[in-house]
Amino acid sequence: MEIPYTVEVRRDTGLTNGKIGIWLFLASEVMLFGALFASYILIRTGAPTWPRGDTMLNVPLATVNTIVLISSSVTMVMAWASLMRRRFETYRIYMGLTILCGLAFLVIKYFEYSAHFHEGALPSTNNFLAIYFTLTGLHGLHVAGGMAVNAYFWGPGAKLYKTNPVWFTNRVEHAGLFWHFVDLVWIFLFPTLYLL
Repeated sequence: MEIPYTVEVRRDTGLTNGKIGIWLFLASEVMLFGALFASYILIRTGAPTWPRGDTMLNVPLATVNTIVLISSSVTMVMAWASLMRRRFETYRIYMGLTILCGLAFLVIKYFEYSAHFHEGALPSTNNFLAIYFTLTGLHGLHVAGGMAVNAYFWGPGAKLYKTNPVWFTNRVEHAGLFWHFVDLVWIFLFPTLYLL
């Protein structure tokens, strides 16, 4: 059975069904994180005092994490571009680097969380830490999910490239859109929580 609009674009939207699907999914993710950011703003503006993030959080470690995630977006684009140029082995290198960057981000976040727990700075300590752990924890779950998808396309899912390289390239592009969204969320989380 042939599934329509997996490779060719729809005339009514100019997009494939997969790209429409990922954009709709990302719209729901924007609503999720938007609601959490709105809650943060309301709680912060309603609080008589609010701690600065740089007094409670490790800004240098978060800066390294920001560089790691931005780098992972670059490697994700390079992986997709390699597929567009029919360079599968180069794709595997860049996708592997993307996965490693995601892993590095989570390892750094683990050390950051461990330091907070060791100091007794728990989500129940104050509203700031409750919001911090909620937002960064949810973001970390998204990083892990994106890594799982990317690992699938790097490993067992890469077999599709041999049978249908155009479908495979489209799917990697859709995974890349999610990965860029996750990186973009961090670009907002970093200054909001760590610097203000």
